[in-house]
Amino acid sequence: MVVTSSKHIEHDGESIYDRQSELKALDDSKTGVKGLVDAGLVKIPRIFIHDQQNLSKPSNGDDQQKFSIPVIDLQGIDEDPFSRKRVIDQVGYACENWGFFQVVNHGISLELLDKMVDGIRRFHEQDPELKKEFYSRDSTNRRARFSTNFDLYQAPATNWRDTLSCVLAPRAPNPEDLPEVCGEIILDYSDKVMALGSTLFQLLSQVLGLTPNYLNDIGCSEGLFFLGHYYPPCPEPELTLGTSNHSDGTFLTVLLQDQIGGLQVLHENQWVNVTPVHGALVINLGDLLQLITNDRFPSVNHRVLAQNVGSRVSVASFFRTQIPPENSSRLYGPIKELITKENPPIYRETTVKDFVQHYYTKGLNGVSALEYFKL
Repeated sequence: MVVTSSKHIEHDGESIYDRQSELKALDDSKTGVKGLVDAGLVKIPRIFIHDQQNLSKPSNGDDQQKFSIPVIDLQGIDEDPFSRKRVIDQVGYACENWGFFQVVNHGISLELLDKMVDGIRRFHEQDPELKKEFYSRDSTNRRARFSTNFDLYQAPATNWRDTLSCVLAPRAPNPEDLPEVCGEIILDYSDKVMALGSTLFQLLSQVLGLTPNYLNDIGCSEGLFFLGHYYPPCPEPELTLGTSNHSDGTFLTVLLQDQIGGLQVLHENQWVNVTPVHGALVINLGDLLQLITNDRFPSVNHRVLAQNVGSRVSVASFFRTQIPPENSSRLYGPIKELITKENPPIYRETTVKDFVQHYYTKGLNGVSALEYFKL
């Protein structure tokens, strides 16, 4: 069943918008947002229309020149102590002032990055019947999952986006649990991202004045959750969003984006474009890192604009344990080495499992999941 127009029901002589029915129709179609585009719709269904105040435009051109996401060159950090010190200083500035930065010379080849983007594009653009085999809303499923909007039934407005997701660490999936069209490249790419993540957590530990392996040793880099996003061209991009205003429920996110653009970061109360740099990876700090650093490293809100210039692809690698082992009771709270009388703990301890459960229940509603964990 394809959603092509808003549904209404009559109640006491008044027309009432039946949002739940339309959401269920989209869900039951198992073809996602791309299915709507393929059906040839020229007006977006009402479920996708966002409140106008959430659609505010980015800062003007002058501010775009004034603000740009830091780009950090990781070349030589393992061979030259002076290069490493330079990068640690740059990462520290980016973390404390932006919560976002891009990295180049990160050890993942341009060829592999391009193959990964192409693999996700091929998955989403293949025969819908092949995609339907992976359609699921079961977040505990270890098989790769295709769905549209993880918070479809919770969010105030639906986002113009489909997603392929899978858990890649600490327990790697069986190859047969991944789509044939991109499974091999996902596993290859994730190995390289795990290595980069370990390096980034070393740098973050040193920025905090801790031993280099501190954050790796407490498990920040042991879990990896993979999201292959697809944003089809939208006939009315001014009415909706690709991804609404949110922060990530992760320790760290490594994002690979194509050249279409649309990602924006909220910086000094203005939306700033994250201009794609071919071969670069976007790094952003997540809520769990803000929690354990006691607000030293902010998890910054960001969003993706809907566009009609083409299909945007991005690959988000979330460093967090998406499906913790049943006996996983490790608690995360503000790191004790960072706590002083002048800097008392802001958050209570939580397990990653409880944090993720709250994040999923809340959905992308613009309110930080961290609010719930404040002391």
